[in-house]
Amino acid sequence: MKEETTHFGYEDVAVGEKASRVRGVFDSVASKYDVMNDLMSMGVHRLWKKQAIELSGAREGWEVLDLAGGTGDLSLQFARIVGPKGRVVLSDINQSMLHNGRERLVNEGVLGNVEYVQINAEQIPFPDNSFDCITISFGLRNVTDKDKALRAIYKALKPGGRLLVLEFSKPTNEKFRSVYDFYSFNILPVIGKVVANDEESYRYLAESIRMHPDQETLRGMMDEAGFNRTEYFNMTGGVVALHRGFKQ
Repeated sequence: MKEETTHFGYEDVAVGEKASRVRGVFDSVASKYDVMNDLMSMGVHRLWKKQAIELSGAREGWEVLDLAGGTGDLSLQFARIVGPKGRVVLSDINQSMLHNGRERLVNEGVLGNVEYVQINAEQIPFPDNSFDCITISFGLRNVTDKDKALRAIYKALKPGGRLLVLEFSKPTNEKFRSVYDFYSFNILPVIGKVVANDEESYRYLAESIRMHPDQETLRGMMDEAGFNRTEYFNMTGGVVALHRGFKQ
């Protein structure tokens, strides 16, 4: 019987192998992750994340799960919004990224209302109906079984809670898409090699973006997982899309 496979960038790998391959990529880039984010997006990623925070509707006392939270950009802002009566769980499948996120938030003076948990988004280790808001920022494309993850997220949300998925997507303009492709496959790996000494990981990141579902497909997947009032907001011409859906 042939072993089931999935994609790792443009490469086909065994389903059980992908999570460890993803961990390897982020182990490699963790120490330069924030610097590379600024270089790759020319700082625009901060505006994308700011809009995600605004559209979350988060307020004091909320409980928020930040999946694939990495170095804590969103968790830092959520912790300040929800205050001491709220709770933020900063999570990532990668221990190196989670360690860097924890160190950053502690250095920013965030102590009492943030927990740090190593989580695979397909298997969320919290009771059903636990969170007012769950976010996954630039992480869903690395998840092996995205449908399973969306269903797990839905279960973990409280009734009325919302999911926000911030992820690279499909540019809406064909000419711009050509420029974006050239940058992704010719410039980005070089920046990765020079700054992070890791060309291959950034080549994988470019490939993984192309393999990720486009805006309408992801919206349909959220509908299938049970979410209501699903919608998405294109940013920077569709290079990034913010999807939002609610649990009834």
